[in-house]
Amino acid sequence: MAYLIESDSGTWEVVIGLEVHAQVSSRAKLFSGSPTDFGAKPNTQVSLVDAAMPGMLPVINEICVEQAVRTGLGLNAQINLHSVFERKNYFYADLPQGYQISQYQYPIVGEGTVVLDMPDGTTREIGIERLHMEQDAGKSMHDQDPKRSFIDLNRAGVCLMEIVSKPDLRSPEEAGIYVRKLRSIMRYLGSCDGNMEQGSLRADVNVSVRLQGETDFRTRAEIKNVNSVRFIMQAIEVEATRQVDVWESGDEVVQETRLFDPNRSETRSMRAKEFAHDYRYFPDPDLLPLDLDQTYVDDIAAKLPELPDAKKDRFIVDYGLSAYDAGVLVADKETALFFEEAAEGRNAKLAVNWLTTNLFGALNAAGKEITESPISATHLGGLLDLLADGTISSRIAKDVFEEMFQTSRDPAAIIEEKGLKQITDTGAIEAAVDAAIISNPEQADQVRDGNDKAIGWFVGQVMKATQGKANPQAVNELLQTRLKG
Repeated sequence: MAYLIESDSGTWEVVIGLEVHAQVSSRAKLFSGSPTDFGAKPNTQVSLVDAAMPGMLPVINEICVEQAVRTGLGLNAQINLHSVFERKNYFYADLPQGYQISQYQYPIVGEGTVVLDMPDGTTREIGIERLHMEQDAGKSMHDQDPKRSFIDLNRAGVCLMEIVSKPDLRSPEEAGIYVRKLRSIMRYLGSCDGNMEQGSLRADVNVSVRLQGETDFRTRAEIKNVNSVRFIMQAIEVEATRQVDVWESGDEVVQETRLFDPNRSETRSMRAKEFAHDYRYFPDPDLLPLDLDQTYVDDIAAKLPELPDAKKDRFIVDYGLSAYDAGVLVADKETALFFEEAAEGRNAKLAVNWLTTNLFGALNAAGKEITESPISATHLGGLLDLLADGTISSRIAKDVFEEMFQTSRDPAAIIEEKGLKQITDTGAIEAAVDAAIISNPEQADQVRDGNDKAIGWFVGQVMKATQGKANPQAVNELLQTRLKG
């Protein structure tokens, strides 16, 4: 699913690699005991280590290491039993130490693979180059004072996992699907909450273009700190178009770091792209190499939850779902759990339809997530049972559903209170059918003359007369008998 740009020189394709920065779910930072809570007042979660006070030494947080290993296993990646923390030297006001503790030559996780479910039903394998741990920098605030910038060090020292893809992505859409899949995997694992609006998941986007048929990569530009899937996709489109224009004009793309401005729909140059030697990496003398035991890794692997791909396969086999329906359900852990509870022992396809059409639609309109649903999985399952045993019709079920969404009440209680049980008494239905036929002789003659579509009109009349309570199948059968013999 390549993203192609036509020009005078020919057809250009875009080549994309992503460096996703995921904040590790841990109560303390990577090398200190400071908390990592989001939204705290500036500079209230800063230890002497985070502030780089003289003589303060880092002490590694084992939970962060475990989360990195869990994520690597979830990405089907090689876990490196030997890894090294190194100092990445650069100066910026929100980096108190004057260097960032990261991993360069020996990361904790090596090559892996992420499988993307494409909209057309195919799959795409995207290679993972590496995952390494590093500490986050603080935050510069430029909008607090007209003349000064302020620094908040609450994020300084928070553990990040940088997940580097291979340059395998070929379109903005693929990039969006890839980030969503990464986020889904990490949420299943509990290693990152994936809340992009809070900054716990963001991406550096590497973009280059080349003419179709070329095998070598051209110069790339890096777009820094993009914090939403929509912006990632937009930034790729904008930057790819810019680079094609540069090449078409006879100039060359410069390797640099750029900023995406969504308001102006443009990328702007920030600085020349640094190379590894510019950072003067060297092993951190205050931290020993990280040497893991294979038993430690195996114990973590044995406790991994069922991940999206495995759950999707199980939904297809156990519930008879299509690959598309299963993919939609497992993309979000909470949705998958909701479905399983609602569908247990019931018609799974019917459960999917009510969940993805009715409930998703209502939640979207209300701006709510599945975890905030006024309708519980138990109550949705109860509604499906009442449909299945003929207590209510599909028409009445929609009204009951709306009442459930507004009140969070049990469907059986709503039906009892409002007298919504389906009419299954043959005599009552016969009376309504006969009344509809007598009142509409012209339409009755049309059915007798072979216009079968007119029967549907009669069904509607009977349902209207019974306030939607008549059993539609019984109504249809009686009409067929009365009008066509």
